[in-house]
Amino acid sequence: MNLKFRMYPKQWIPALAAAIIAVAVTLAVTSRHPDAKAATSSIVAQGAHYTSGPGAVEPVSEDIKVGSELSGKLRSVLVEEGDHVHAGQVVAVLVNADLEAQIQTSAALVNQREAELRKVVNGARDQERRQAYSSVQESSAVFENAHAEMDRHNQLFAQGIISREDNERYVREFDVAKAQYDEAKQHHALIDDKPREEDIAAAQAALELSRAQLAQAQAVYEKTLIRSPIDGIVLRKHHRDGESVSNSSTVPDPIVTIGDNSVLRVRVDVDETEVAKVRVGQSAYVIADAYGQQRFTGHVVRVGNELGRKNIRTDEPTEKVDTKILETLVQLDSGVQLPVGLRVDAYINTDQDRASNRP
Repeated sequence: MNLKFRMYPKQWIPALAAAIIAVAVTLAVTSRHPDAKAATSSIVAQGAHYTSGPGAVEPVSEDIKVGSELSGKLRSVLVEEGDHVHAGQVVAVLVNADLEAQIQTSAALVNQREAELRKVVNGARDQERRQAYSSVQESSAVFENAHAEMDRHNQLFAQGIISREDNERYVREFDVAKAQYDEAKQHHALIDDKPREEDIAAAQAALELSRAQLAQAQAVYEKTLIRSPIDGIVLRKHHRDGESVSNSSTVPDPIVTIGDNSVLRVRVDVDETEVAKVRVGQSAYVIADAYGQQRFTGHVVRVGNELGRKNIRTDEPTEKVDTKILETLVQLDSGVQLPVGLRVDAYINTDQDRASNRP
């Protein structure tokens, strides 16, 4: 087999080398176009420098997982995914019939203690005062009669007309009448007197205790009403009617996830080698596979202060899993509508300095 080698003139070598370099540059620029998949951290396109990174769409409030402060069974979940809710709106209710009964019992006790306090402050009724005064008059008449009878029988005993036993019987009747009269006077004084300060204080303390018990019962009952903390939309419904929920600090058990999607943000993983280039206010845009090459514009509103592990994984085979990143928030322009949680590729214009950034 004969091989023939064609020799090129030496003057063609520089031209051939230039052509090879041009092709390489073209391929490099094409692979680094910002509309391509974000597999690199720094790219150049149309005369501007961009820092790119993967990100995920989230509501401006971030995802708020709403759970219960109490463990129990759900009586009803009142919302569905996609429903708009207002701050303070009840989104779920725990079984709470026992707490409703406790509130009614506590409220009745408060009413009773209020009546007792009024009774102590107002004192006896006019009818009670008149009745006590009548008892004093009646016992006074009995006492006067017993006193007269005792005096008369003392004289008869002194004259030897009656026996000592008869005389002592009238003396005893006088003593009983006198005791009854003294008791009637004390009862009337008690009825007619102003209430004592310590009686009023004790009644007031009993009333405050019953009110505190009612407030406690109402507070526990209120915890069975799960309310939305913000105006937003229900992103996820985790539980249904009749299911049990738990209050655990180690294992979160949300009932619904709510977010304010009136404005959308993208949480971007910026590679640690690019963090010095990113500033608040720099313009940015994102693209997503589902929307082709459509760009959704925005600007940087927050740059993290601590490096951490990657949050978003791309499908690039050359991706480094152990790379550290700095979380950066890009707020999308008003009116942009994207599904929360959508994975996107973000591009931040790092040519802009801080002075030229929007507020």
